[in-house]
Amino acid sequence: MTQQLQFPEPVQGAVSAAAAQAAKQNGIARATANTSPDWATACRAAIELMARRGIPFQAADLIAEGLIDEPDHPARWGAAFNNAARAGVIEEAGFVRSKRATVHGSICKQWIGTSDYRKAAA
Repeated sequence: MTQQLQFPEPVQGAVSAAAAQAAKQNGIARATANTSPDWATACRAAIELMARRGIPFQAADLIAEGLIDEPDHPARWGAAFNNAARAGVIEEAGFVRSKRATVHGSICKQWIGTSDYRKAAA
């Protein structure tokens, strides 16, 4: 029988929403800085095209439609989608199983174009 180590109360500093957000932003910045400009441009165009359609989508849909290839590192996806979300192009539309075989059906965010972006792009 395997037993889990349990502490009577949370270890100070082990859970920090601010530290988690800072680590996320740091990771996004590093992924963005290390992304090929050609791939980043193509991915942004693919996200914008899907956003204009007004239907939920995920990274696998960009690949399935032949809009973009897999990046050199999977971290590039998160940076691309987060950058588009911060720019007001897309917003979260729930969580679904990924269609990408490379991630074995793990849970991923689904996105949709914002109404403001769809109006401006029309």
